[in-house]
Amino acid sequence: MKRGSIFELDGIPRLGEALPLALQHVVAMIVGCVTPAIIVAGAVGGGGLSSEDKVILIQAALVVAAVSTLIQLFPIGGRKTRFAIGSGLPMIMGVSFAYVPSMQAIAEGYGISTILGAQIVGGIVAVVMGLLVKQIRVFFPPLITGTVVFTIGLSLYPTAINYMAGGVGSENYGSWQNWLVAVFTLIVVTVLNHFGKGIWKLASILIGIIAGYLVSIPFGMVNFSSVGEAGVFQLPKIMHFGISFEISACVAIGILFAINSIQAIGDYSATTIGAMDRTPKDQELQSGIVAYGLTNVLGAFFGGLPTATYSQNVGIVTTTKVINRWVLGLAAVILGVAGIVPKFSAVLTTIPQCVLGGATVSVFASIAMTGMKLVASAEMDYRNSSIVGLAAALGMGVSQATAALATFPAWVTTIFGKSPVVLATLIAVLLNIILPKSRDEKKEEMQKKRDVEDRLKKDHLEFEK
Repeated sequence: MKRGSIFELDGIPRLGEALPLALQHVVAMIVGCVTPAIIVAGAVGGGGLSSEDKVILIQAALVVAAVSTLIQLFPIGGRKTRFAIGSGLPMIMGVSFAYVPSMQAIAEGYGISTILGAQIVGGIVAVVMGLLVKQIRVFFPPLITGTVVFTIGLSLYPTAINYMAGGVGSENYGSWQNWLVAVFTLIVVTVLNHFGKGIWKLASILIGIIAGYLVSIPFGMVNFSSVGEAGVFQLPKIMHFGISFEISACVAIGILFAINSIQAIGDYSATTIGAMDRTPKDQELQSGIVAYGLTNVLGAFFGGLPTATYSQNVGIVTTTKVINRWVLGLAAVILGVAGIVPKFSAVLTTIPQCVLGGATVSVFASIAMTGMKLVASAEMDYRNSSIVGLAAALGMGVSQATAALATFPAWVTTIFGKSPVVLATLIAVLLNIILPKSRDEKKEEMQKKRDVEDRLKKDHLEFEK
């Protein structure tokens, strides 16, 4: 392999250049990758998972994220072939917060095995979405994906607040000590986000958690017993949690996979436009989304929760213009190594819930605001305002009114009543199809259709050459 620049897609750069840039990616995403696993582990009915099982779930999250990233970077079958599995673009994959509300509801009622079964179905949905990406993406313009992302952010707020208070069910829930540590953590994250530069800004959440963690120790909130019991080396266990299928869970997670498949197009586009001065090719989108589906199917057998493209790492790539696949590949290897060291995973389980709440509330706020930006990219006339308002109102309203669906079958509650995301998505898509568009929107839609057709012709001619 030839020596390459960090600003080129291919070629191996010097380790001295690659390592700090790779660590930057790891620092930016590792907390976001393991926190969903910690939240879901605590949501399992009967008091949550045991310390040992929680460690295994975190391990799986890191290892599956690493494998998924490597497949995206270095496609199976070759980057330029028609049947490649993986986009070949500089992307980082990790466990996604988008699935957390639905996973919490499923974990509470059915356990981890049902999440993993639904994930397999969701992965298959993503593969189909990838194969039909050109035909399906028309149903998910920025207005719809923005509404869904906004609803995801809103639905995660109660989780963050409950964590800041110490975690539902804990003996000291709502105590002043929990709130003191949580608010301190939030202040550190916010100050670094707005006044920090370089690594201080990029690693604001990680630094905030470390600061909050240190402050929580004198309050007796940290218990290291699980670290002492954990081993030094352990590969992820196949089928440790088992796999079971429940129709309502499969529907709920399957819809989220469909949405995330479209959302991934935004991350791929942001990466290529921001760092490579071009739009992603249809073949890259198709191969990337198919790989996203297949790696999630594979990950389910190892206990890895659903993964997706990581927008914060897209931000790093577009800011630094470092697109070298070996740099991001090194970041994936570091994640994988961390995942096979149970003591590292066990240390993560000792982080008090109030610290996690203080750190993640800003993440959830950022998710909601990202959705709002997408929504605002469309003209907010009466039609579009109705779509966003009704979808968010009914989605959030039904999930918050716990007894609203009490007389319906249990599967209706699991799909529509536990998480607002599914209902908001369906309402937004249906209203976008049914409500009449303005004359300007129709013109814009026709122009976009012509642009897509022109690009398809151009890609076909390039492929023929």
